[in-house]
Amino acid sequence: MTGKYDPLEKYLRRLPVSQEQITLSFQSIEQELNDALPQSACEDREWWGNQKQGTTVETIAWMDAGWLVDIVDLREKWVRFVRQ
Repeated sequence: MTGKYDPLEKYLRRLPVSQEQITLSFQSIEQELNDALPQSACEDREWWGNQKQGTTVETIAWMDAGWLVDIVDLREKWVRFVRQ
């Protein structure tokens, strides 16, 4: 079974090992997912948290790919991931 955020995980896994960070607009993430981010992703910084507990399936996607969220800009609608 594939999850909604699997394309994001695959995208992050394909980045060169030498790349230590990447900044993605919410729009580019939505293009990768071929789906809209939930409203909470655009309004709630905690949606982008780096915890695997609970029901945050989106977090598992980037953390399993070896990345953490560093900065989220809800006004400009972008997120920076850094390699773990």
